[in-house]
Amino acid sequence: MAKLVRLRQLAASDVEDAREYYRREAGERTALDFIDAVESAVKRIRRSPQVGSLRFAYELAIPDLRAWTMQPFPYVVFYVVTDDEIDVWRILHTRRDIQATIEPPET
Repeated sequence: MAKLVRLRQLAASDVEDAREYYRREAGERTALDFIDAVESAVKRIRRSPQVGSLRFAYELAIPDLRAWTMQPFPYVVFYVVTDDEIDVWRILHTRRDIQATIEPPET
């Protein structure tokens, strides 16, 4: 059975900020395409939670932090799989300083 996916407030804000940026800079169609890409990434992660790379878990010393790159947009979904759910921490542009941005969220 597929797990529930929960977007933390920061992740939801990341999506809204990116959507607004694309709407303003590239138009409504691109903004909607971005939302479709987020939904597609979340569905993929939900089907196969272990699909994300553990690279950042090692680099940031945050156990079990996984990263899944969205296509075709240059964003990465950062999440942790728990017994009950998939906890999405952030959805960040690949040019962000990931190490300075990602910290374990307060529960």
